[in-house]
Amino acid sequence: MLSLWPAQHICHMNIEQLISQHLTKGIPELYGQDISLEMIQLQKTKRDFDGDITLVVFPLLGISRKSPEITSQEIGEYLLKNLKDIVKYTVFKGFLNLSIDTGYYLEFLNQTALQHEYGTTKAGQVIETVMVEYSSPNTNKPLHLGHIRNNLLGYSVSNIIKATGRKVIKTNLVNDRGIHICKSMLAWQKWGGGETLESSGKKGDHLVGDYYVKFDQQYKQQVAGLMEEGKSKEEAEKNAPLMLEVQEMLRKWESGDAGITTLWKTMNEWVYKGFDETYQRLGIDFDRIYYESDTYLVGRDTVMQGLKNGIFYRHTDGSVWVDLKADGLDEKVLLRADGTSVYITQDIGTAQERKKEYQPDRMVYVVGNEQNYHFKVLRLVLDKLGFP
Repeated sequence: MLSLWPAQHICHMNIEQLISQHLTKGIPELYGQDISLEMIQLQKTKRDFDGDITLVVFPLLGISRKSPEITSQEIGEYLLKNLKDIVKYTVFKGFLNLSIDTGYYLEFLNQTALQHEYGTTKAGQVIETVMVEYSSPNTNKPLHLGHIRNNLLGYSVSNIIKATGRKVIKTNLVNDRGIHICKSMLAWQKWGGGETLESSGKKGDHLVGDYYVKFDQQYKQQVAGLMEEGKSKEEAEKNAPLMLEVQEMLRKWESGDAGITTLWKTMNEWVYKGFDETYQRLGIDFDRIYYESDTYLVGRDTVMQGLKNGIFYRHTDGSVWVDLKADGLDEKVLLRADGTSVYITQDIGTAQERKKEYQPDRMVYVVGNEQNYHFKVLRLVLDKLGFP
């Protein structure tokens, strides 16, 4: 865990220290016997109980020679009388729950705000290198509220870590390839009528995002039509003409088709201009931007090597999977049956490229918690492949 504020920079004693200080004085007054600091056990009050900090009273019963409840009551009264920052207390068996005056925290913040070097370490030998990834947008739609959250958190975390003397590399991974990108491209081909960034008058990421929405609308209509003809929802979604077309477009893109590649570059450039406008307005930046179109081949080659070495297995339909049931998870597809990559294939390649380029001691991903499972899988797969 990072120590973000060296003790010598704190001019105001924290509340746990204040409580401990008063107890080392108060216990002898109450019970006529000195105590050691090790006997004072403070912890955060559990959510189900009223209070901020809890004193575990059991270690003190040998000194008080009274019941847990009476001992808690007497110590609570002493602190309430002698420590102005304690505004009330409650007792639950051998636990004394203390409520702290909000004025304490305001005073603490006001004092630390005057310390210009608070939370920083003087420049010198770099402790470690930390890479922080945030933003991570897709080039098929605009940045949304979740991206703003991750942008501001990521940029803030980067600056906090940097202030502690660590070398920080702020990085962004742009998801600029995959079937979702092709959906916007196919929609533009079909219904764009030659519209450009200049002719539309729109922000670039909004323009491309509109075509992604158009694809989704038309696709749902096709699925509904096929279901009316008697096909199951799964069959309809799989065999809708637009889905078959977009899958073919992805295969052509991964094969290097010149026309598809040119369209992909053009529409991505529109999106990048839109992203840059948003980043400038937010006041954030990056030291290094990675593009999944540059790393997915590394990931795909690594997966194929893992298959050759028996780490992964091939499904009957030709797709490549990893079995993580022994690790408490499930099975995860790493390459589709047609050989095209999925998200995690790209992340495997990106992780290797970052390690080779920067040799970071730690990697911080700023993402929504719905990504927890994905990153558990990624870490396990990298472990199985023998990467640090």
